[in-house]
Amino acid sequence: MLIKKAIEEDIGEGDHTTLSIIDANAIGIARLIIKDEGILAGVQVAKKIFSFIDNGLIINTFIDDGEKVRYGDIAFKVTGKARSILMAERLVLNIMQRMSGIATQTAKYVEAIKGTKAKILDTRKTTPCNRIIEKEAVRIGGGYNHRMGLYDMILIKDNHIDFAGGIKNALQKVHNYLKNKALKLKIEIEVRNLQELQEVLKIGGVNRILLDNFTIKDTYEAVSMVNGKYELESSGGITLENVREYALTGVDYISVGALTHQIKSLDMSLKSEI
Repeated sequence: MLIKKAIEEDIGEGDHTTLSIIDANAIGIARLIIKDEGILAGVQVAKKIFSFIDNGLIINTFIDDGEKVRYGDIAFKVTGKARSILMAERLVLNIMQRMSGIATQTAKYVEAIKGTKAKILDTRKTTPCNRIIEKEAVRIGGGYNHRMGLYDMILIKDNHIDFAGGIKNALQKVHNYLKNKALKLKIEIEVRNLQELQEVLKIGGVNRILLDNFTIKDTYEAVSMVNGKYELESSGGITLENVREYALTGVDYISVGALTHQIKSLDMSLKSEI
C-alpha cells in the first residue's frame, strides 16, 4: 500500500518527460552508486518498487541490507526497460537514502553500548505513513522496535497520569479497560522522578517502567530500587555522547527519538550504465 501510494504521488497520470523522450522498447542498465559511508538499508524495498512498476526488471544485488558501505560501492544493478527504471529512480533513492541514514545512525548507538545488556529502541517519532520502513531501518541498523503504534501496547505517559489524576488512577483505569475489552497488552508506565518510581513499585501491575529524563545518578538509584522486578527503559536527553553511561547503569532498554527524526540521509545515486 505504501509503495502504491508513493508511486501514485510521484507519477500521477504519467511521467511525461520519460514518455516523450525514451522509446517504449529501449533497454537500459543502471547502477546504485554509494557516495557516502554507513549502513545500507532499503534494498529489499527497492526491489519491491521496481517490481511494482515493472516486474520484468532484473536486479542483481551486490550489497544487501545491513552491510557496511563506502564511497564508490555499487549496491546493485537493475536491467530492463529504460522507461521503468527512470520512473522508479527517485522513489528508490528517496527511500533508500533515508532508510540507510536511519540504519547508520542506529548502528552508531548500538556500537556505543556494545558489551552492556541494554538494547536500543526506536520511538513513534517517525514520518507519517512511513513508520513501517523507518522502523525496519532501525532493525537493519541493529536496534529494536518499540511499539508500532498506539494499538499494540499500553504506554502511560506523563500527560495520561496528569489527566487521570495520578498514577494509581491511571493504572486502575488501564487494568479495568483491558479486563473489560478482554485485551492482553503489555503495560509500560513513565515516571519523572524517584518518588513516582516508588509509587509505581508500591502499586505494581506493570511490565516496564520508563525513566523519563533521569540523570545518570538517579538512573543508578532507580535500577537499585527496582532490583530486576520490572524492565527499565531510559529515555529523554540521550545522545551518542552519553548513551553508554546510561547503558552502564543496568537499564534494559534505551529509547532514542533521534534515530528517526534527526537524520542525515546517506548519499547515493542511480546512474545509467552506458
